[in-house]
Amino acid sequence: MTAARGRTGRPPLTDERKAEIRLEIARAAVDLFVGQGVAATTGEQIGQAVGVSARTVWRYFPSKESCVQPLFTAGIDVIAACLREWAPGQPLEELFDRRLAADPTFVAGPERATVGSLVRLTRTEPGLRAVWLQTYDEAEPAFARALAERAGLPADDLRPTVQAAMFNAALRSAVEHYAWRTADAPTDRARAEAELVTTMRSALAVVAEGLA
Repeated sequence: MTAARGRTGRPPLTDERKAEIRLEIARAAVDLFVGQGVAATTGEQIGQAVGVSARTVWRYFPSKESCVQPLFTAGIDVIAACLREWAPGQPLEELFDRRLAADPTFVAGPERATVGSLVRLTRTEPGLRAVWLQTYDEAEPAFARALAERAGLPADDLRPTVQAAMFNAALRSAVEHYAWRTADAPTDRARAEAELVTTMRSALAVVAEGLA
């Protein structure tokens, strides 16, 4: 009886490597979108920018616009964890400052320097706008669960659901406000990041009045 031959070929990708590939595709997509527009960008171009085939791009994302989703979703889990740590009576912006000091990338993730350019595109590109809004729609339940856990309430309680909607709207409004205001500003990464942090902090201070 002939011994079974071992399988050949590449080993399966780990979840960590898959996440890295998704992020590489996202970065390439936004660079192309900003540089030449969404309509002029193809899946083949996105793939070539990261050294993969268009088929691989479509394996990870259903459309070229959805390729940027990893940049939009960066930080959602971290922000939810931050909400669970929010102590009664503690100013939300104070907790924000503490987490920022511990991890400077936690606001919008390590890609925050790209956030302004990407969000500005959502103003004129309906496909990107849909992905942007879907990201916040998917984040809201995570924030609601975190706020319910913080308050010792059932996950389906209306109060944390409403609070999460307020918090979610504040985050989106802050990022959009930052993006629109810096549209014509000189490119200065340090200054842009500081502006985003300041805007987020101001929005959290406002919404915390209704969440406390």
